[in-house]
Formats: sequence, structure tokens, C-alpha cells
Amino acid sequence: MKKVKTRDRILDTSLALFNSTGEPNVTTLLISDELDISPGNLYYHFKSKGDIVEELFARFEEEMLDLLAVPADADISLDQQGFFLHLLFETVARYRFLYQDLVNVLTRYSQLQVRFRRILKKKTRAFQSICESFRRQGMMLIGADELDSLCEQLTLTACYWSSFDTLSHLNDREAVDPGRGVYQMMHLVIPYLEPGEQEQARLMSRDYL
Repeated sequence: MKKVKTRDRILDTSLALFNSTGEPNVTTLLISDELDISPGNLYYHFKSKGDIVEELFARFEEEMLDLLAVPADADISLDQQGFFLHLLFETVARYRFLYQDLVNVLTRYSQLQVRFRRILKKKTRAFQSICESFRRQGMMLIGADELDSLCEQLTLTACYWSSFDTLSHLNDREAVDPGRGVYQMMHLVIPYLEPGEQEQARLMSRDYL
């Protein structure tokens, strides 16, 4: 069995602690205790908690940008949209500490602000590509202004769903349910779909509850 490098163990353990406890409540001492390593060993790999947060953000950023690279000219099906939303919310759930306290995290680590805004823009662009594909295929009836508003609402929901979801179980941050987020996102789109597609989307959305 391949031995996990100490650096990767630190990152994985930090991510788990940030997600379950909240990033502001986690110290480097807590991380080293959880790993059963000395603070000096942790410091050898990361000079501060901020360095850990930044590297975890880089992981998140790579996964998210890869997912959001939706081709503008692709013919996208409802199944593909559902799978895309599923992967999106799974990624958000993996790095939910970023989203559960988003404004404060970005305030404390201001070097991440521009990078996160870039991700937000790419989320909106990905939703636009999906909706434009639906409209081009005759699956969706929507005007330009409504489309822009819908895509902004989808971005907003994707961004803040994790915080909303956590409010229902503040004592158990591990109890995340990405499927409910997918369900809500699909129901934002359904009113603009043609009748046949609406029924299919409703049936698909129930699978995420």
C-alpha cells in the first residue's frame, strides 16, 4: 500500500477539521494533535494555517474550474445537466468550510478574493451555456433578460446553499445533503422548460431527495 505523504495527511486532516468544526475554530496545534505529529513537523510543511487554507483552496479551484469548463456549443441534455449539478454540489460539499463562512474566510484570506470571484463568473457562464443549449434545442423558452436573471439566481443558490443547509443542523456539520441543493437548482430551471421537459426534470429531481 502506498504511504500517504505527511503533507497530504496534513491537508486532508485540516480539510476534515475545517468542515466539521469551522475554519476559525481550528488551530495548527489542533491539526498536529489530530495527526499525532509535533507542531514543528507541521511547521516544516506549512508555516501557518493560512498556507494550509491557500493550498486547500488551490485544490478546490482546480476541481471547480475543470468542472465549469462547459463547452458553449455543446448540445446538453437534462441528464447531463443533472449530473453537472450533482458534481458541482459534491465539490462544494467537499470544501464546504469555504462556503459556510464565505465572507469571513475571504476577508481573512484576502489573496483568495480575486480567485473566488473568477470561479463565480465561471459558474454563471457555465449556467448560461447550459440554458443557451436548452434554448437552442427548443427545450427552454426564455428571453435574454430572464436568462441572465436565472443564471445569476443559479449562481447565488450554488454559492449559498451550503450555508443555508448547515443552518438546519448546526450541531452536526457533517450532516450535509448535496442532493437537496441539486433539487432546488433543478426547480429554478423547470418553469422555463417546455412542458415535456418539465415533467422529465421533475421526475429526475425527485431522485436527489
